Amino acid sequence: MSGRTTTFIAAFALASSIAGAGMALDNGSPTLSATPARQAPSSTVPAHMPSDRVLGRADAPVTIIEYASFTCSHCANFSSQVLPELKKRYIDTGKAKLIFRDLPTPPVQVSNVAAAIGRCAAPGKFFDVADHFMGQQSESFASGKVQEWILEGVNATGRSREQIEECVRLPATAEGITRDTESAIQSGVNSTPALFVNGRRLQEHTLDAMVAAIEPLVR
Repeated sequence: MSGRTTTFIAAFALASSIAGAGMALDNGSPTLSATPARQAPSSTVPAHMPSDRVLGRADAPVTIIEYASFTCSHCANFSSQVLPELKKRYIDTGKAKLIFRDLPTPPVQVSNVAAAIGRCAAPGKFFDVADHFMGQQSESFASGKVQEWILEGVNATGRSREQIEECVRLPATAEGITRDTESAIQSGVNSTPALFVNGRRLQEHTLDAMVAAIEPLVR
């Protein structure tokens, strides 16, 4: 069993047992200490990765790539304040698709487990899990109910807790998160959420910035 897999087993046990208050959310700075040594960033973000989670039509002309963490407060704000209108205008109409990639941020023992749970969801259930983790993030951390937040995320996967625990232990689950993280580093990402529209990184993650980037591509 690899050290990385052992870490995930321990992390799942730890994250599932957290019940007290006082664990702070991250402000969007990714945790990269557990990743391989950094290399010089490339000028492009990978357009496709094997384990991408995609919201929208595969043939949509605009591709939005989001690197995010379930313990990043800025990511939760984007999910609640920007994504719903973005989805209504562009994703639901077939003009754009959203690709979600993991870039865990502190507290890493929780964000890694949340990312793993999302990856282990039944087909078509990932974005239900993401909606829960992002939507309930602030309240759960403020109240200290992180254990419930984790377990309710498991409930949103469409699988049993036993199935999720088994999946979290698989080396492939950890490897998928590592691949996402490595691709973020290679693309020069140093904060979350990091957003790319047809390969071009946006400096802001407001609705206005997203609309300004997408509209010229769909006219």
